[in-house]
Amino acid sequence: MTKTAAHLAAFLLATGAAAPPPPPPPGPEAALRVPRAAAGEVSEARLHATVAKLVSFGTRHTLSSMTEPTRGIGAAERWVAEEFGRYSAACGGCLTIVTPEEEFKGPRAPNGVRIRDVVAIQRGTGDPNRVVIITGHIDSRVSDVMNATADAPGANDDGSGTAAVIEAARVLSKRKFAGTIVYGVLMGEEQGLYGGKTLADYAKGQGWQVVANLNNDIVGNSLGSDGIRDDTHVRIFSEGPRWQGHEDLSARQRSLGGENDAPGRNISRWLDILADRLAIGLDVRQVWRNDRFGRGGDHSEFLNLGFPAVRFTVGIENYDQQHQDLRTEKGVQYGDTIDKMDFPYLRKVTQLNVAALAALAAAPPPPEPKVEGAVSTDTTISWIPVSGAASYVVRWRRTDANQWENSLRIEERSPELTVINDGAPLQSGSRGFGETLYSVRLPHVRVDDWVFGVSSVAADGAESPVASAVPGGAFRPYTPPPAPRR
Repeated sequence: MTKTAAHLAAFLLATGAAAPPPPPPPGPEAALRVPRAAAGEVSEARLHATVAKLVSFGTRHTLSSMTEPTRGIGAAERWVAEEFGRYSAACGGCLTIVTPEEEFKGPRAPNGVRIRDVVAIQRGTGDPNRVVIITGHIDSRVSDVMNATADAPGANDDGSGTAAVIEAARVLSKRKFAGTIVYGVLMGEEQGLYGGKTLADYAKGQGWQVVANLNNDIVGNSLGSDGIRDDTHVRIFSEGPRWQGHEDLSARQRSLGGENDAPGRNISRWLDILADRLAIGLDVRQVWRNDRFGRGGDHSEFLNLGFPAVRFTVGIENYDQQHQDLRTEKGVQYGDTIDKMDFPYLRKVTQLNVAALAALAAAPPPPEPKVEGAVSTDTTISWIPVSGAASYVVRWRRTDANQWENSLRIEERSPELTVINDGAPLQSGSRGFGETLYSVRLPHVRVDDWVFGVSSVAADGAESPVASAVPGGAFRPYTPPPAPRR
């Protein structure tokens, strides 16, 4: 409250006049000020320069040299670490650079391989254990996935995603956020999603509360191999029922719902709305699959450990420029070269990522709502309040609806809000900040016909994704409910 407002309130209290109502909370546009400004700083020229540098290493195959100074994946990773180091020096040491490592052996690495990710951590100033992660994989390949010596430019797959991660670090490291942002350049995707598993394991070991992993894999071209162009859409792939804990969840979801409401699916919905508000000429096409048909990406390893994750990829893929030897046949050029990329398009995809990271790092974590209302004409939604939330938004939609349709903003003074057990301290390890339960009743809304959820809103208006009130809807690794006492 400003001094003027405080003096006015004191005067009104002394004279017996009614105090004015508090100002309304900031709207979505106010909360977009920082994300929009950060997105505006994304540079097409820098993205192009980064991809060109990555291509210059000849091959970045996971099994290529780790020690040669100018060729192979080792040289490429050292350059990425140096870039992160430059950005950290510019922001006074705001980035901690780590290189998580793990050993793997599999069909595409029969002799074993040591995987090393290059990761920059920008710790939050308010809630540093709340983490959002952007990833792209640095390794490349040609037609034979075991060919570690041939030139494999990997411009779009996945120099584009790696460039998006590096550019996000450059832009966002200039700012401070309540939550932590992690920039991950991953190794070993083409050999078995090894880099994704390495960073997911690291996140689990650190005890991070991962709100979202935004995985960018093939995000830099707009012309398909059939000649169709689409530079106005990015596809966001997200799982429906969550994979981690699915065996335990399936019976409860059959009764209570949740087939379309895993945390990743709600991140997808949130990104769709964000892209519309940014108005940068890029729309989200939500694809309700974990990944492309029969294929996979590093985000799946985050999902396997229960961390919410989605995949960004181009609206239209060009299969002539993926996993191909460099060659020309019957007039068709094959190979993942930089001249086939669309850098204005890559800039838009990177802008959406940057804005999303900024918004997620500013917002409180989503709550964990529960819903009741069986054999009733009313529905009751309840949740434990979360640290950093100034208000909440209760949302509901028909079970066959794509996007949330109805909403009710809830603040401490809202007449719809019932507060239960206010004031008692929480036990150690609880996710709330007081043993308090917020409860909202929706009269004449029948629970059978709707899906319900709640988002958290910071004082500046930054809003989290919605957490659905379904089994497995919480934005944390799933833990089965305790067995009933006998």
